[in-house]
Amino acid sequence: MDTLAERWDRLKPTLAVRRPDGAGPFPVVLIFPGCGGVREHLHRYADAAVDAGWMAVTVESFLARGWSDAFVRTFVCTGLLLRGGTRAGDVMAAATGVKSLPDVDPGRIVLAGWSHGAWAIMDLMTEKLERRGEAMIVDPANADLGGVVGAFMPYPYVAFPARSRWFRWRRALDALVIIPTRDHLADRAVYERALDHAREAGSKIEEWLVDATHAFDEPGLTHPKIRHDPKATAESIRRFVGFLKAR
Repeated sequence: MDTLAERWDRLKPTLAVRRPDGAGPFPVVLIFPGCGGVREHLHRYADAAVDAGWMAVTVESFLARGWSDAFVRTFVCTGLLLRGGTRAGDVMAAATGVKSLPDVDPGRIVLAGWSHGAWAIMDLMTEKLERRGEAMIVDPANADLGGVVGAFMPYPYVAFPARSRWFRWRRALDALVIIPTRDHLADRAVYERALDHAREAGSKIEEWLVDATHAFDEPGLTHPKIRHDPKATAESIRRFVGFLKAR
């Protein structure tokens, strides 16, 4: 296990930071990729955030651990390593540590996670952050989630063993959740069970049901149950920007 400071020190050298033009401080969106890593579609979201006046910080969880794309596909995408409850420590460390970066507005932070990245965000919300070892962090009570004002989560992974499937969130966090109606990893009932646990904590959850598959916004995938949808992708980016502006 790492201390919170050690986890941030591991992540910080690999952050991809995009800043808007002009003088800060800027609101910041923390981008947590799915298990496929940082791909073309995430650059489009980051660029859209910058155009809207937000700093975009992509958190490279896999690169920070020295893992190759092939390694991640073999061990992370299959759930053998770095499940959401462990990667939640990265979210905790990034939300705390990003406040120390130049030009960051510490009172306006949005967490954005795709699939595995959203799993990590949601698992973090189920933790009390009081006991040693939560989210595999030695000192989780030192986490500072103040200023986190929302979460944008396209097709979060909510199937086994995601904690939100069984556990109520410990804190409220308003979110925009994108639910593909043809997601092969979870049906609508599984999504709603997890999101009900968020609502029980007082979270305001906006849902966008889209006639698409999991990872519909990521071009180039060859999975037989995943199809890239350019039109839905454009709408997803538009809603992402709208969610940021509303914060």
